[in-house]
This record gives sequence, C-alpha cells and structure tokens, in this order.
Amino acid sequence: MNVANANPDACAIERNANLSTHNTFGVTARAAGLAILRQPEQIPSLLETAATLGSAPPLLLGDGSNVLLLGDYPGLVVVNALMGRAPIDEDDDSVIVEIGAGENWDALVDWSIARGWNGLQNLALIPGRVGAAPIQNIGAYGVEFDSVCTAVQIYDREQTQLRWLSREQCQFGYRDSVFKNAGVSWWVTAVRLKLQRKIVPRTDYAGLAEELQLLKLDAAKAADIATAVRSLRRRKLPDPAQIGNAGSFFKNPIVSTKQAQELAKHLPAIPRYPQDNGWEKLSAGYLIDQAGWKDFRVGDAGVHAHHALVLVNHGAASGRDLYRLANQISADIAKRWDVILSIEPRVIDSTGMCMR
Repeated sequence: MNVANANPDACAIERNANLSTHNTFGVTARAAGLAILRQPEQIPSLLETAATLGSAPPLLLGDGSNVLLLGDYPGLVVVNALMGRAPIDEDDDSVIVEIGAGENWDALVDWSIARGWNGLQNLALIPGRVGAAPIQNIGAYGVEFDSVCTAVQIYDREQTQLRWLSREQCQFGYRDSVFKNAGVSWWVTAVRLKLQRKIVPRTDYAGLAEELQLLKLDAAKAADIATAVRSLRRRKLPDPAQIGNAGSFFKNPIVSTKQAQELAKHLPAIPRYPQDNGWEKLSAGYLIDQAGWKDFRVGDAGVHAHHALVLVNHGAASGRDLYRLANQISADIAKRWDVILSIEPRVIDSTGMCMR
C-alpha cells in the first residue's frame, strides 16, 4: 500500500486495488487506486491524487451493496467512512439527527429505536451505508427514506465545497433522486433525519402484519416492527455473504391503470398497488417468475431460486455477465407484456457513468 505525502489531510492510496470485497455481487474488478475517506477535509487531497491515477473520475462507494461494476475501474475508488451520529435539534414531538454517510444503515436503525426515536423501523436490515440511502431513496414495507429526510450534505466537486440540499432539492422519487443524475459530481457526506417520539405504525404493507402476528410481536413497538421486517427480509432475500447479490435488481414498474387492467386479464393474480392519478405499481418479481426466469442460470450469472427479483453471482460471473442477463430478462418482459423494467442498482462502467 502506497502512502500519500506528509499532508495531514491525505489518505493512504492502495494501487491496483482488488474491488471484489467492495461490492456485494463479489464480481472481480480492480481499481487504479483505492482510498478510505474518514474526514471531509481529506476530499480536496483525494481529488488531487485522483487526477494523477487514471482516466476515470474518482468514484465514491459505500459497501457496494447496490452497485454492479462492469469491469476494472481506471481511476480512484474512494470508500466512504465518514462517521458520526448525533441529535442537533429537538422538541416535544420530534428530534433531528445528523448522520455521517459512512455509518452502517441497519446499525442506525437500532441506534434510533434504542433512543425512542421512530421512523426507521420499517427500513431495518437494508444493507449498505447511510450515504446510499438518499441516492436510491431506499424503501421497504411502505416507508421510503424521503419520509424522514430533511436535508442531505454533499461535496460538490464542481464548486469544490460542502453544501446542504433541502429535501425538495433532492428530487426524491421511487428508487430515484437528483443524486443519480448528478453522477460522480456530488458525493453524499451526511444526512439529516427527522424522527418522531410517538410511533405511527405502518404495518399495512403485504406480509408485515401477518409476520408480526406469527412472531407474537407488538405492532405498536418500533423494535418489534424492526424484528418482523428483519425476519421477512432474511426469509425472502439471499445473504450476500453466502451468494453474491445486490438485493432486488429491478424496480417494480409503474403503469397506467388501463394497462394494469389489461395485463390482469392474462395474469389475474398479479399484485397491483394503486398510485396517484391513474397509475399502478406492479410486481416485477411476479412478472419475471411468470415468464419462467426463476432459478435460470447462464454460467455463474443467475436468477435466485426463491426470489425472481434477485440476480445472483454463483461464483465467477463478471459484471457484464450479470448485466447481459438483466437485459435478456428486461427484453423478454417487454416482449411478453409491454412492460418496461428498470434496473435498481447503479451500473458503473469504466467512465464512472451510471448506466440504465
């Protein structure tokens, strides 16, 4: 490992670094350089170093739990390890907490629950670090990140400064945000969340109320809701430590109610979730399953045997192997039912661009 100069804000740089342990798919890839970011003050020095390392812009990663690397990265990869968890404002009803982007998301859920602060319990066991939450607008069991977010701090590489974006400026959507369009120009460094002292349980999402009843848990307690959510996730989704994956690979498609009604004539059991203004969300996993893709495999790139929404690396699949399989599935669903599937993870090519 090569260490940068005597600059106190400099980071150690590992050259020709192995990225297989920095993405939960476990795909083989190497970076021209790898650094661990622990203080925001280190960013300018890292950017100076990045300019000397390769042709691609520096790429910020957390745990790589929602990323598919298509191959080697000819630039500097920076692992976000910006820590810190603290309340910064509070009243009788709520508390605003500021969280470093390198904090573990699931640990944050437990930390907030232990203090009697509610709002994150439905988002338990989502893998990755806090910095990924606003990028993807993570969500589960009827709750999304934007419901608790008040602001996101970024380092703007073009303006070379830290600045805060309001919730409105983040332009949150379904598994989407302004950060995806900003690409590598903005690095998420911290978030501010508004959590409630009084719990307002959200247990109406499919399966959650039943899981609470099955486990004899109290739906009015945040810790019990989190326990039920974790139980459901462990049963439905494969552990990346056992088989490489990034969780749900496709977004649930949103179509017009008219199209959903037509589709239901051929697939009467398809799950449908009404949205605003005449739109409905469909189950991508159900469509992929009905098309016969579950447990399909080409080499080591495959679809999980128990959850058709999850692509898996059985050992030696490359990022491009998995990407080709995803495109084959998308093309088949479009041909069968005229439904367009969008990829949920960030697909990173050698330029640092996020492909769709």
